[in-house]
Amino acid sequence: MTTIDHTVAASLPQVRGPLSAATVDALTGGGGDGFDLEAAAHADPFGDDLQLALHVCYELHYQGFDGVDPGWEWDPALLGFRASLERVFLDGIREAVPGGDDVEGLLDDLLVEPVGGDGVSHFLRDKGEWWHVEEYFAHRSIYHLKEGDPHAWVIPRLRGRAKAALVAVEFDEFGGGRAEQAHSRLFAELLTAAGLSDGYLAYLDHVPACTLATVNMMSLFGLLRGALVGHFAVAEITTAPAARRMDQALERLGGAAECRYFYTEHIEADAVHEQVLRHDVVGDLLAREPELTADIALGIQATTLLEDRLAGHLMRSWTAGESSLVRPLNRLP
Repeated sequence: MTTIDHTVAASLPQVRGPLSAATVDALTGGGGDGFDLEAAAHADPFGDDLQLALHVCYELHYQGFDGVDPGWEWDPALLGFRASLERVFLDGIREAVPGGDDVEGLLDDLLVEPVGGDGVSHFLRDKGEWWHVEEYFAHRSIYHLKEGDPHAWVIPRLRGRAKAALVAVEFDEFGGGRAEQAHSRLFAELLTAAGLSDGYLAYLDHVPACTLATVNMMSLFGLLRGALVGHFAVAEITTAPAARRMDQALERLGGAAECRYFYTEHIEADAVHEQVLRHDVVGDLLAREPELTADIALGIQATTLLEDRLAGHLMRSWTAGESSLVRPLNRLP
């Protein structure tokens, strides 16, 4: 089995337009003179160029990139450029969702599983082929190899029961004190068992904007505690049913035990987390700060919007017999 050295930071990605080019150029020695704030203001909020540029900016706050000076994390010019990208992204989200403040109604809707569902996990369970599963793993690797990390941004911004309960959920995400059970570690083992690279951001150049947007949203909302809590609630409510279907898909296709274990772990854990997030985190935050109701609703709606955009892309590609990735997968020998 090939062993990946996780002490080596990811390489900077291939650029996808002037915004990502300016970002990468700055980080590789070009300085911060190429940031075009006017171009950023008129960019497609969900397009490849903006989403990749934003992802690179955010990644400086996580693991960083090979050969990039860590000092860029707090560079004023880069932070200003990132803020302009964030405004466009957030405005795009707000324009695409209905808004409102019916948090309970939105959460109740998520608990209803449609009869004869036709989502991605339904497709993979019922008729997906192994290459579909491999692509799905590549898409999800951008988040799952840092699972739990984006949600940690909100911890200092919560108080009381909401804070304690969210930390309890995060404790489980990070393995309950056992490194080998951290969900990011479990996903790395899933990738290896599937014959794929478990390198951090190994598939960044392979995934489209709609995948990056689902991860960028988490970092964006890290400073908007209501929106991040709304997003996290959606994730925990919807994960267990989808994980059960993924386990059934892997059983049908003869997937390795390590692949199935990642999902069976989420079936059990997230069924508990769902109740904790809804009642102890969302409920307490609403009681303490009712003025955040609209932000929580935004987080719920934004998550649904961006996950639906990704699902639509996957299903359109796969039903047409085409790859959903920007470039072919690199597999382990």
